[in-house]
Amino acid sequence: MDRTAIFIDGAYLDKLLDHEFGRARIDYGAFAKELAQGTEILRTYYYHCPPYQSNPPTEDERRRTSSKNRFFTALSSLSRFQVRLGKLAFRGLNQQGAPIFVQKRVDIMLGVDMVQLAATRQITRAVLLAGDSDFVPALEIVKQHGVLVVLWHGPRGPMNNNTVHHELWDAADDRFVLTRALLTGVAR
Repeated sequence: MDRTAIFIDGAYLDKLLDHEFGRARIDYGAFAKELAQGTEILRTYYYHCPPYQSNPPTEDERRRTSSKNRFFTALSSLSRFQVRLGKLAFRGLNQQGAPIFVQKRVDIMLGVDMVQLAATRQITRAVLLAGDSDFVPALEIVKQHGVLVVLWHGPRGPMNNNTVHHELWDAADDRFVLTRALLTGVAR
């Protein structure tokens, strides 16, 4: 019997829900079941970062952090869900004066978790919701352990408008596009 672990890049999913699907709100438990496609779920891992806070934090930063922490706590309380948090690092300002933030540790945590579960034979399927080519080396190792890698991603468009990197798409065994119909079925 297939046993699946689901790995969700939370920042990627946020961008898809906001920009591709009009700020869609979903039931994450039902969403995980859809991604698993009828297989047993060992666990769903959700990776993200809390919002950046300056020192001292502004009132808006406090409010955003409090809201995001409530969301992370709610996700953690779902059956077979684990939230894994990285850090958001401030990297200066862009030419328009907007702050530049970079996630730290998130991609490596996801890759290490995926490889560890494959190497210890806890899973037969790894479902990844992401778009970043940084995950390709982890996918290659997971596949060497005999685990089927299933990629869920946003719409693929013209070369400069893809929501998934072509190397990640190529590295996966199976690929599925998130659709409005799927998200409507798990709407909250």
